Amino acid sequence: MINSNAFDYINVLDKAADAAALRNQLIANNIANQDTPEYKRQDVNFEAQLTKAMHNSKYTSIDSKVANLRMSALKPRQFTDYSNYSYRLDGNNVDPEQEQVMLAANQLKYEGLMKSLTAEFTNLSTVMK
Repeated sequence: MINSNAFDYINVLDKAADAAALRNQLIANNIANQDTPEYKRQDVNFEAQLTKAMHNSKYTSIDSKVANLRMSALKPRQFTDYSNYSYRLDGNNVDPEQEQVMLAANQLKYEGLMKSLTAEFTNLSTVMK
């Protein structure tokens, strides 16, 4: 079997796209529950995990860091954001305007990830020709 790092970036981009898709679902759920008493907003913690995994090896190149990432550790984790904080008397902590901004930003991030994945596959296709 050939040992290749050709899919290292693709794997990381795939995990990031999964996290962005999950975040999109959670933001939509937050918006849907903006009037539900005691509802606490949900979000995903992926970027912090990726940053932590990338900083484990300080003096190496990005290619080396990506090649040595443990993909099993890069899972999007859902969490309750500001569970003790609420904007209203009913205990809900969803700010609809902030959620709309986060949704737009997340959609742009997802589109960027998809373009990056497409570019990586185009590069692989070009190399194989």
